[in-house]
Amino acid sequence: MNNFKHQHSAHCESGVLSSMLRHYGLDISEPMVFGLAGALTFAYLPFIKLGGMPLIAYRSMPKSIVKATQKNLKIKMKLETFSKVQKGQERLDSLLDEGKIVGAQTSVYWLPYFPEEMRFHFNAHNLLIFGKEDSEYLISDPVFENSVRCEDNALSKARFTKGVMAPKGLLYYPVKIPTDINLKPIIIKSVKKTAKSMLKTPVPIAGLKGMRALAKAILKLKSKDKRYAKLFLGHIVRMQEEIGTGGAGFRYLYSSFLQESSIIFDRDKILEESSKMMLEVGDKWREFALMIAKSIKSKKEIDFESISNKLIEISEDEAEVYKKMLEFKGKS
Repeated sequence: MNNFKHQHSAHCESGVLSSMLRHYGLDISEPMVFGLAGALTFAYLPFIKLGGMPLIAYRSMPKSIVKATQKNLKIKMKLETFSKVQKGQERLDSLLDEGKIVGAQTSVYWLPYFPEEMRFHFNAHNLLIFGKEDSEYLISDPVFENSVRCEDNALSKARFTKGVMAPKGLLYYPVKIPTDINLKPIIIKSVKKTAKSMLKTPVPIAGLKGMRALAKAILKLKSKDKRYAKLFLGHIVRMQEEIGTGGAGFRYLYSSFLQESSIIFDRDKILEESSKMMLEVGDKWREFALMIAKSIKSKKEIDFESISNKLIEISEDEAEVYKKMLEFKGKS
């Protein structure tokens, strides 16, 4: 089946891009895709609801990794959406008949191969489709160890679900991939852009300011209904640890990008140190999630102040990483 090899990944969109580009001859790792796309971020968006709770994002918006990879690596990608389910399925089938592997945006909730406890209404899950046998699509889903199968009707439902970040049947695939790409100038630009956007964004709900805004929102839960407060805290953990890769996972992924970049720049010390610091920040995010999980399960009163302070501490630690990254003076 077109010699495609499934690749288990840390995150769906960067994993799909890495697998896709490797299949077509460009050997690029998932952390490198994620880092070059400048996908690391943070945003607290109380005006956008996901399951009735505010959207908390630890990475850039869906499709941004695909679009940034296309732009930065000068890869020609084709992105297609559809107004009708039948047209979307027919187009997918025709692309597979041509021997292409195709990326798709879907809803986790309608994918039957996900265990029931893992299904929820999240419409920005990316996967690769590499073939079809009878009525079943052959799927490389980055979050699974092995490739899976999915009935055509179920996949169509997952591709055309409604709601926030509705996928609209999105399909994407490369049309032209350069054979000789100099990663150095792209790394230099991406590292500085990520650091500046996190440190200096003027938007009060994005970057490090966004983390502090969420910390304030956590403090305000003291005066809220207890059930709501627990749901809100549980939502933070779900957004961090279950949707995509989450807060800690994205920091680990970016740490790997910095480490890989340091090798490209002959073991650059600033990048190596930044990588270690980001790894430690990832550990702090995991501690934060564990603190919340324990507080929700405990019969004791929730210590909102400690949880809020932990997030402030993380924002301060992340600030140090970005300041260190800005010291990077690599030459392309």
